[in-house]
Amino acid sequence: MNRRKFLGNGIGAAAALSLARPGRAAAAFQATAPQKPGKFKLKYAPGLGQFKQHSGDDPIAQIKFAADEGFTAVFDNGIMERPIPQQEAIARELGQRGMTLGPFVLYGIYKDETFVKKDKDVRDMLLKKMKEGVETSKRVNTKWALVVPGPYDQRLSWDYQTANVIENLRYCMDVCAPAGLILVLEPLNPKDHPGLFLTKIPQAYEICKAVNSPSCKILNDIYHQQITEGNLIPNIDMAWDEIAAFHIGDNPGRKEPTTGEINYRNIFKHLYQKGYQGTLCLEHGQSQPGKAGERAVIDAYRWCDNF
Repeated sequence: MNRRKFLGNGIGAAAALSLARPGRAAAAFQATAPQKPGKFKLKYAPGLGQFKQHSGDDPIAQIKFAADEGFTAVFDNGIMERPIPQQEAIARELGQRGMTLGPFVLYGIYKDETFVKKDKDVRDMLLKKMKEGVETSKRVNTKWALVVPGPYDQRLSWDYQTANVIENLRYCMDVCAPAGLILVLEPLNPKDHPGLFLTKIPQAYEICKAVNSPSCKILNDIYHQQITEGNLIPNIDMAWDEIAAFHIGDNPGRKEPTTGEINYRNIFKHLYQKGYQGTLCLEHGQSQPGKAGERAVIDAYRWCDNF
């Protein structure tokens, strides 16, 4: 589930104006020279391969490049599909650099094998998948795995589907919780992903409360939630005790921050002030091609992290 790869007096005036008027953030960013590298305040996590124009195809070189640019985390949605020796090499490199690996995809979008069903075969499949996820998490030294519960069933009452999702997740907890693996549920917007059961943060919050396990939490993809419900910061606060991870992408276009309508500088500042210690995965594309586009992504995060 490869689900997205950021002179003179006039500059000072533009920067000052951008702080006073967030609506001009993108224009101010374009006019402001990037800062020198240093560690970011938050754990922004580029995907492995996101900066391959600079670092090449080797994931170890990609990790080194990200670290040299000040990133303290990376993510890899498809790490379960990598050969085990490569998984272990990635984990070693991250450990040596003190970097965090964000959530990997454990269970994506499957048409028939969906959490909304009360079906023994589905449950057996899920438990098998959870065991594979636990083994992967041990090898790559991360504690988060991403789950999308799958499509809804048009023939079944929504309340029954909710109850089935909760029950199936509780079975998953029997495997994940003792191993310390946290499943993060990701709501996806119905515009890009029609037909899915889980679409909103309040819905995910209700499910996590019902499952009632420290190993069942929410992944808040801000791009998806801007489309589905907006009201981003208040919704973050309302669901705060169940949120364990974030995905980043601006809207429209799902490119790097500063390219769309979302005020990421304010959101990052808010998360920092709340003491957020988890990852923020750069699950987006880039607004420009090639090396220049990769540098624009890094510069965008530098600008947004300057609060």
